[in-house]
This record gives sequence, C-alpha cells and structure tokens, in this order.
Amino acid sequence: MRCPYCGSNDDKVIESRMLANGRATRRRRLCDGCGARFTSYERIEEKPFMVIKRDGRREPFDRRKIELGLDRAIQKRPVSQMAIERLVNEVEDQVVSGVERECPAQLIGEMILQKLGELDKVAYIRFASVCRHYESLDEFVKEIRKLGVNHDRKSRKKVS
Repeated sequence: MRCPYCGSNDDKVIESRMLANGRATRRRRLCDGCGARFTSYERIEEKPFMVIKRDGRREPFDRRKIELGLDRAIQKRPVSQMAIERLVNEVEDQVVSGVERECPAQLIGEMILQKLGELDKVAYIRFASVCRHYESLDEFVKEIRKLGVNHDRKSRKKVS
C-alpha cells in the first residue's frame, strides 16, 4: 500500500477490523518510510447498493458523500475525525446490511441525524437544515427547540 504522506510502498498492518458484517476490512497501517499512520479499507466489489434520491433518481451509495456532508456540518466544531469515521461506519453498516439493495436518501439522512444529535447539537442543526429542507423559519426554530436549546434574547449583551 502506498503511503499517502511520503509515497513509500513499505508499510506494516498494525490493526485489522471487520466492518459491514464482514463485507469490508479496515486496516491501520504504519509506514516504514516516514513513520506516519494511515487507514485503508478493503471491500468486496458487488452489485452496488442504490440510494433513491428525493426526485426518484437512483444512484450508487457513496460513503464519501456522507463524509463530505458531515465535514461541512462539523466545520469549526469540537468533533474528532475519529468520531465522524465511526458515525459513517455505523450508518454504512446499518444501510448496507439490510436485505434490500435500495434505500431512500431521506432515511439515510435521518440515520445520520439521529447519531449526530448525540455527538454535537450545532452540527445536527447544520446537517438537518440541508437534509430536511425546511420551508420556513418557524420549522427551523421548532427543530432547535426540540433539541432543548434555549435562546433568550434578554441574556445576550447588546453591542453598541
């Protein structure tokens, strides 16, 4: 495996873990060239799992889309990359382990929101604002209130 940091082809596997009910293997590697650690994934190629988009189109499941959406949601938030990787792995396991080979994108979004709500409330709201397509400010405020976030105008200091 080529090191993403120095390009060396010499590395050792320091940990392997099965994911997605044995359909994938995650390997932590240590580069002999520069000493950097990196992760690789091995997956069996099979008929792609399809995601049903809001407009009815179908496209192959792509975990990178989830990672990109989460990266935007956690931007400048105190959430570790390891926590996000764990969340993505859990959602992927949950989605692709079913018998059905298709899943609505909305259901995947709700799975992510459930886990993200436990991780970081601000990231949850950011992700929900894209995922749920709020039609009005009132809907957005209701979502914030469901999280138990209090917004009291009197407690804020006025800036002169």
